[in-house]
Amino acid sequence: MQTSVTPLPAEPTTLWCNAVVRSPADPAATAMLTRGQTIVWLGPLADAPSADVRVDLGGALVTPAFVDAHVHATDTGLALAGLDLSAVRSATDLLKAVSGFADGLGQDAVVLGHGFDESTWGAAQTPPSAAELDRAAGGRSVYLSQASIHSALVSSDLLALAVGVPGYDESGWVRRDAHHVVREKAFGQITYGQRQQAQVTALRHAASLGIAAVHECGGPGTSSENDFTDLLRLSGQGLPEVYGFWGELMGAAKARELGAVGAGGDLYADGALGSRTAHVTKNYLDGEQGCGHGYVTAEQVRDHLLDCHAHRMQGGFHAIGDEAISTVVAGFALAEQRLGVDAIRDARHRVEHAEIMDKRLIAAFVEFGIVASMQPAFDRLWGGTAQMYAQRLGVERSLASNPMGQMHNTGVALAFGSDSPVTPLDPWGSVRAAMWHFNPQQRMSAKSAFAAHTRGGWRSVHRDGEGVLVPGAPATFAVWRAPAGLQGTLPMLGQHDELPVCVRTVLRGETIYAQQ
Repeated sequence: MQTSVTPLPAEPTTLWCNAVVRSPADPAATAMLTRGQTIVWLGPLADAPSADVRVDLGGALVTPAFVDAHVHATDTGLALAGLDLSAVRSATDLLKAVSGFADGLGQDAVVLGHGFDESTWGAAQTPPSAAELDRAAGGRSVYLSQASIHSALVSSDLLALAVGVPGYDESGWVRRDAHHVVREKAFGQITYGQRQQAQVTALRHAASLGIAAVHECGGPGTSSENDFTDLLRLSGQGLPEVYGFWGELMGAAKARELGAVGAGGDLYADGALGSRTAHVTKNYLDGEQGCGHGYVTAEQVRDHLLDCHAHRMQGGFHAIGDEAISTVVAGFALAEQRLGVDAIRDARHRVEHAEIMDKRLIAAFVEFGIVASMQPAFDRLWGGTAQMYAQRLGVERSLASNPMGQMHNTGVALAFGSDSPVTPLDPWGSVRAAMWHFNPQQRMSAKSAFAAHTRGGWRSVHRDGEGVLVPGAPATFAVWRAPAGLQGTLPMLGQHDELPVCVRTVLRGETIYAQQ
């Protein structure tokens, strides 16, 4: 006797029509048909097949959704709901902001703030002391991260925890290991519910900006293991997908255990330019005027990469200064002697930020197939002839920083992101920043910059078939209203044009954001 099997009903189809569809399959497409999670047809609306559901997009632009290749979701959510110090322009303004924010909190609460950038304060760039923060906050604990998140201003009670730790300063402005000590204590006072709400807030905000996937960069000193795994559990649950990188030296097994796709991200080879802890070859021109700090040796880089290959994990490092990047590249060369260049290239290991590069380092990235996870907004906010990079490094080195145009033209694989909350989630703003780099020689075309922020992010996590709208690809896209009009199938992105507004974000056929 044969048992009959009832076939499952076919998934419904949706025709997205009356649109400008950015697709290499048909540059003139005005409609797109999806079935379930997959794109099944693109072309002129007049030739469109029938569909179960028809959605008229009213002439909107449809593009692949963005990928943000470097975020800190919990910090982003806390910053969105917390004390934003990015507009503060003096020590006095900062104290007023702290006082006003603290008045709305319970006496046992911690004042968490982010984003002060003393380089924008004019001549008087000395921040308030721990004692002044104590008074402004009415005795509450205070943790205020600098824009780079590699240093912080803290109250006296938190400062006392870091006495004798490298990076301690009696003023209350802590860096390096001292910063990690006080950060862990301050964030340890956040409840589970507050942390989970911050993560959801960050991911929902990302979806509202046309971002369908983020790369979370965690690790000791950045986030706890629980914070990291809680975020990964939210991935794709009506929210953008989350691809995690756990930055712990020789931590490939731990990264795999936590559910990460790679053992890298915030694995620090150095610090940050904003905190003068990025490891550079020439002295800083302000502050202590040293060369910053390197946290790993070439041999440690080699051993970490070997550990990643043993566990079949993608590796990587946070490296900003040219001295730190040189150390990382030297470690790659040592690993290549053991593994061969093809194995190194196939892994697509990453370097986060890669801000201070030269021709030798760029050539090494090409040789070893290193993906550069970069943030174009860094140049927009801190590059040029008068902003933070010029103060720290001098004008010549400032204009040579973040050489994404040169790297792209040389063949370096790029994946763009924000490092949120260091800079805001702002994908079109990042595309425009890459197009309008302060140094004209480092500018990218709109097409190349857009690809780095979409397909580049997917490729950097070995998902080569994503980030493009063609039949057979995932139905992951965003729908935009472009106020300044279109140039082909990309928005006009002049330096002062209004940026596109997201009206819908779709992840594998599921709408994760729709403008109300």
